[in-house]
Amino acid sequence: MVVSRAASAATTLTVAQALAAQDGRTATVTGYVIGQPTATTTVITSNYTADTAIAIADTATETSTSRMLYVQVTAAWRGSFGLLTNPGLRGKQVTATGSLTAYFSHGGLKNPTAMSLGGGTPTPTPTASPSPTSGGGTDAYYAGAIGKTGTALRGSLHTIIKVQTTLSYDQVWEALKDTDQDPANAGNVILLYTGRSQSKTSNGGGVDDWNREHVWAKSHGDFGTATGPGTDVHHLRPEDVSVNSARGNKDFDNGGSAVGEAPGCYTDADSFEPRNAVKGDVARMIMYMAIRYEGEDGWPNLEMNQSVSNGTAPYLGRLSVLLQWHQQDPPDAFEQRRNQRIYERWQGNRNPFVDHPEWATAIWS
Repeated sequence: MVVSRAASAATTLTVAQALAAQDGRTATVTGYVIGQPTATTTVITSNYTADTAIAIADTATETSTSRMLYVQVTAAWRGSFGLLTNPGLRGKQVTATGSLTAYFSHGGLKNPTAMSLGGGTPTPTPTASPSPTSGGGTDAYYAGAIGKTGTALRGSLHTIIKVQTTLSYDQVWEALKDTDQDPANAGNVILLYTGRSQSKTSNGGGVDDWNREHVWAKSHGDFGTATGPGTDVHHLRPEDVSVNSARGNKDFDNGGSAVGEAPGCYTDADSFEPRNAVKGDVARMIMYMAIRYEGEDGWPNLEMNQSVSNGTAPYLGRLSVLLQWHQQDPPDAFEQRRNQRIYERWQGNRNPFVDHPEWATAIWS
């Protein structure tokens, strides 16, 4: 089936037509909710894990994912169209307007500007309930954690942030091009340790390319790059290939010799010190990982400690230095935007230490 690119955005497409297009244009599509997509060929129909996506089809009884359209559910729509919150949506007809763009590496509709039940005209994006941004604006998201400290706070935050959409390692490339975009040049990303602005398209394995740096080194717990902690964008950042190699799997601490391509960074035999402007970013990414991964989901229990010789154990240090860096370099606009983009467009969860920096000392005092 061929769908004309010139077709009006006002024309309501079937799911089959939307799957045949996938050309990036804006379109309105009607279909029946089948379940929550969690991978390219996987749609769950019960025990939902997040409100971030729905799979729709032309019939309510469809079982083949090849005939389903994956619809991204951004923050503005999750209270009404997320399946974790609204499991009764399964089998109901919905209409959504958005970009016909691959989602989960599957035919999709992203960044919806309107959604409604039934086959009528979709409701425009609501403005009365803006997406969380930071601090007090995220109180609804963190409702179960507000007012708690110590182990109670830690447990509540884990319960909240473990509800997420997981990405493949290939999807991480596209996520980083969005989350780490240079505010001054939309065609570039900012590299974490070097601070260099570099073309989004120069990712790869060459000497001056950028690749995917695991801030929580993947060997610390031996989780590799499989979907889970190895693909969690909250701790993955663009970095120069050779600088990434210089950091390796070292723990974090102060001191060492200057890193040639990364001004302000230092390294020695067992530790790495990032530049001042991202010391807090690094600390908060490590804190997130320690709270998100508690030995469930088949993944190791990640913890911070005081060692810089952790090897393949699921630990990363040095805790006291990371807490110092967190205080020294509070969240800035770039980090806050990054947290929001991950929440809205990629994983549906947040880094609590970006939103509430005070929670670090409330847990690790």
